[in-house]
Amino acid sequence: MSEIATIGFWRDEVVRSGPENMAVDSWLLEREEEPLLRVYDWQGDWGSLGYFGAVAEARATMSGASLVRRVTGGGLVDHRHARTYTLVLPRGCGLAGRKGDESYRVIHSALAEVLRKAGADVSLVQEDSLVESPACFERPVAWDLIDGRGGKVAGAGQRRSRKGLLHQGSVMLGEGVDGDALFGSLAGRLAKEVKNIRREPSGEDVAALVDQFSSPSWTERR
Repeated sequence: MSEIATIGFWRDEVVRSGPENMAVDSWLLEREEEPLLRVYDWQGDWGSLGYFGAVAEARATMSGASLVRRVTGGGLVDHRHARTYTLVLPRGCGLAGRKGDESYRVIHSALAEVLRKAGADVSLVQEDSLVESPACFERPVAWDLIDGRGGKVAGAGQRRSRKGLLHQGSVMLGEGVDGDALFGSLAGRLAKEVKNIRREPSGEDVAALVDQFSSPSWTERR
């Protein structure tokens, strides 16, 4: 199944705010020349809404949390409960060249396999749910993952640019599941070789991105 020769695995141990996390992901998309999987945490109570999400609706749904708008699509994610990972796939990577729903299916198929090995009962959704909700985990769409009772386990948003594909995913992990190990296994399922790496986001480019994602004009754009 591996479509990627080598992928970098970065367990980002710096706990960051919402705008900082989104800035790092955008910075990676602009600079990485090989596929990379980043696993990270959030400082404080944060939710993220998709690029096309309505901020007023998000605030009404997730009161008590700060909000940051992603560059990717998808619904509103409560990061107080879900674990987060990002895949950066440069333009030359074959998976980045697949159509949106197909790349989504491939990534979530790999995620389903590693979740099953961790003891989870999950399956891929075949079509969009008829449920109307801004909350990501209340509305499964095609190729999301659900458990045996129909509850959503994993979802994601994607963005394509001239640099490649950005896939920002969230997973509801069961009790006792080691998230870092699980995402490391995901990297190994997607690629033939996994390299542990570190990145040090800094400089004017990162600062400008943090300002962008912190700006009311960005958050309130819809």
